[in-house]
Amino acid sequence: MYRFLEQTVDGYMTRNVKTVQRDQDLLGLSQMFETDDFNSYPVEDDGQVVGIVTKFDILKCFAFKPSQMLPRYHDLMSRQIGDVMTPDFIYVSPDTRLTRVLQIMVEHRIRSIIVLDSAHKLVGIIAREDVIRALKATARE
Repeated sequence: MYRFLEQTVDGYMTRNVKTVQRDQDLLGLSQMFETDDFNSYPVEDDGQVVGIVTKFDILKCFAFKPSQMLPRYHDLMSRQIGDVMTPDFIYVSPDTRLTRVLQIMVEHRIRSIIVLDSAHKLVGIIAREDVIRALKATARE
């Protein structure tokens, strides 16, 4: 376990990250979630990450409200990602220690964290599965 304390995001993050654009609709996004089996996507605009969108963001659209007790599926799914994404997202850098990532994931109950470099450019994403893989790998030694 001592070796895990030294590990950083750079060694375990996914580098080839699929992104979405804020003007894409939720129907297309839901199809991407199904095809890729991801839980979130970074949202980009002109090469900059402007938010994150998750499966939970789609579910929130269908929460019953006094003004609309029965949401219409096709109406809601035609909304744009920019309408439902989380613009205030948590991110880490490649040199962030995995112990910090683990702490953030537990405290905020999130499944993945965007990885940005010093110029705030997307370089990866780190998911729960990556942290678990690191724990397992360092436990062997």
